[in-house]
Amino acid sequence: MASAPILVMNDGRQIPQIGLGLRLIPAGELGQVLSAAVGLGYRLVDTAQTYGNEAGVGQALASGAVTRDQLFITTKIANRNQGRARAMASFEESRSVLGAGVVDLLLIHWPMPMFDEYIATWQALEELQSSGLVRSIGVSNFTVPHLRRLLEETGVPPAVNQVELHPSYHQESLREFHAEHGILTQAWAPLGQGGSLLGNPLICRIAADKGRSPAQIVLRWHVQLGNIVIPKSSSPQRMAENLAVFDFALEESEVKQVTALPQQRMGPDPETHSAR
Repeated sequence: MASAPILVMNDGRQIPQIGLGLRLIPAGELGQVLSAAVGLGYRLVDTAQTYGNEAGVGQALASGAVTRDQLFITTKIANRNQGRARAMASFEESRSVLGAGVVDLLLIHWPMPMFDEYIATWQALEELQSSGLVRSIGVSNFTVPHLRRLLEETGVPPAVNQVELHPSYHQESLREFHAEHGILTQAWAPLGQGGSLLGNPLICRIAADKGRSPAQIVLRWHVQLGNIVIPKSSSPQRMAENLAVFDFALEESEVKQVTALPQQRMGPDPETHSAR
């Protein structure tokens, strides 16, 4: 059984560097998927209200497919539930369907600056952390201006910012801001949208040289940058492959070559994304 390195967040709590993204995995399949993941060594799992499968995590816990102490559970406040009162009620809904008692990490899913509610939402997360119902709090898809305002108005830095991040969109300036303020960088779509980077000629060449898969090369690149990654998979074989990236390393020149790939965002722009 493999295991991911443990990183320490700015609140002193620990988080695994590799976890399992649960987006697009049907709720009814999660018992089997989570049981397999835990058996392979996964602990961090990432869900959200908008994924529609928090209840699947709860069902997996209730059925005994996995136990609460085997999971580090992340979920997110849906965009439609921003604002202090709505965020508090939203969390109670998530906590109820998860059946987890305490949530390990709670994130604001998108900043949605056009509605100007993310500061009030963040203050609700602070209250939930103080109450002991949430262990750590963070954000998702926040840019430097969003983070700067959060720090200026609340003085409380997120433990984690989960953002689109992969070799074709490496977000160097954002990662530098995170490092300056003790915020851990977590990458969604770490392999590109739909694994779009896995056929890249450079990555395939490095993979052949190392005797590894292209996915392992990209995930190892993330690990060496210090990112937390949550690749999505329901295949035990792929889950095992994604976790097996700690017994080799990329040369510094290889990290630089991968980082130098052409840059292009694949997902929504956090400044304009407003889907509720």
